[in-house]
Amino acid sequence: MNTDKPEVRVAILDLYEGVANEGMRGFRDILERYKVQHNLDLTYQIFDVRLKGQVPDTSFDVYISSGGPGSPLNSEGTEWEKKYFRLIDKLEAHNKQEGTQKKHVFFVCHSFQLMCRRYNLGDIALRRSPSFGVLPVHLTEAGRNEQVFEGLSDPFYTVDSRSWQVIKPDMDRIEKLGMKILALEKERPHVKLPQALMAIRFNEYFFATQFHPEADAHGMSVMLQREDKKDEVINEHGEAKYKEMLERLEDPDKIVHTQKTIIPNFLDEAILSFCHAER
Repeated sequence: MNTDKPEVRVAILDLYEGVANEGMRGFRDILERYKVQHNLDLTYQIFDVRLKGQVPDTSFDVYISSGGPGSPLNSEGTEWEKKYFRLIDKLEAHNKQEGTQKKHVFFVCHSFQLMCRRYNLGDIALRRSPSFGVLPVHLTEAGRNEQVFEGLSDPFYTVDSRSWQVIKPDMDRIEKLGMKILALEKERPHVKLPQALMAIRFNEYFFATQFHPEADAHGMSVMLQREDKKDEVINEHGEAKYKEMLERLEDPDKIVHTQKTIIPNFLDEAILSFCHAER
């Protein structure tokens, strides 16, 4: 071990329940790049939360909680979810203590939905049809002043893959809890349906997105060009939508930029401050 490098430990909470996905590789790739870029002794450990009931302790510096399949409502009361929320309770309690190194958590997609249910922030509902593609996300006023989104355009593009959504936010409760809605799904003036919430800052240390900022363009492109996935997308969304997705994946100002911006900005906030203090 090179003791000249600041040591950083990251816990990745895997909520995919054993389902094949691109998300975990995306997180690993981002962390490996960040480690090299900032010359850190950065290590990460993956915890299989849903299948094996694995949950980290509070000794890690940063936590990333993944997306995953299925309903964010049906897991209520399960043992794995009890363990998961006990960890969140401990991290919240730790962050309220004076003089502690704060624990930052990034919640993605399924984790976003679970946390919105935990805080009772709005309605969690099944979409009329699944959302899947490279889609625009619109920033709110708070989002335009959010450090984690610094460097993004408005709207910016990201991978959206979900059957569930959080809608009809309880603004009185959100304001009372000191939370901020940072982004909303694409505007659809011709459709009389509420916009889903796409990003929330729960508190100074907890940040969440409904979309997948870890998704990388190359991995998505390879996956979409597999015959089984190609047929699935065309059958569900049409050939024009399929071709549009591939074109957007090739645009360096879309997915490539989003993946290199959001989670690295979060890591800057979560890691660099205490690394500088240690040096």
